[in-house]
This record gives sequence, structure tokens and C-alpha cells, in this order.
Amino acid sequence: MRRSAARRDAGSISIFVALCAVGLLVVIGIVIDCGGRLRAVERADALAQEAARAAGQQLDPAAALSGGPLVVDPDAARAAAQKYLADNGVQGEAVVAPDGRSIHVTVDGEYDTALLGVISIGSMTVHGEGSAALVHGVGEAENG
Repeated sequence: MRRSAARRDAGSISIFVALCAVGLLVVIGIVIDCGGRLRAVERADALAQEAARAAGQQLDPAAALSGGPLVVDPDAARAAAQKYLADNGVQGEAVVAPDGRSIHVTVDGEYDTALLGVISIGSMTVHGEGSAALVHGVGEAENG
């Protein structure tokens, strides 16, 4: 009777180890790919912020020379942001506020998974945002 009980258990540890190994690989894949997506989101935010900064440097010379408030040239600002994003290989949109004193940039993209692509998760969406506002002043920032 002891011998038949031993035969029923033979190989059961191999199945257990195989199942645990598959589960462990899935968990490792989730950690690696979620970390990669987080880095991609951080990069998208940084690119959007830098594109907004580049757009904010496109001052409207006519308004500045006439003594009016400092504002950006909307067309030049959008073009500068788009050029910065294109130079870095991402797609995005720049919006200049109606008063010409702030710029908001959004970046959309995808992160291609490294390990989860094996189980049908090929890519994850990535969204980044950045903005810049014009301020000037010698002693302290002035908004007018």
C-alpha cells in the first residue's frame, strides 16, 4: 500500500515548480514593464516641459518694442514647440493661452513592452504634459 501512494505523488513537485516559475516570470515581467512605462511617462513629461520652455522664449517683438506687455508670438511659439518635439521623436500639441502669457504642451506616445508582449500586451499608452508662463523682473518676478 505504501508503494502505490508513492507512485501517485511521483512528479507532482515538478508540476508545482513549473507553475511557480511561470507565475514568477509573469510577476517579473509586470515589474519590468511597469517600471519602463513609468520611465516613458517621466520622459514624456520632461519633453513636454522643455517644449513649453522653448515655446515661451518666442517673444512677440512688436509688443515688446512698443512698451506693451511681454507676450509670445503664438505661431512662433507653436512652431518652436513642435520643432523641439519632432527633434526628439515624439508627437504633441502646443496651445498658447489667449493672453499670450502661458503655453501648455501635451505629448502622447506609446511604450513598447519588453516582456509582457509575449502575453498579448504589446504596448502601453504614455501621456505627458508641461507648461510655461512668462514672467519678468529684475528684483522679483512681475507678471504684467
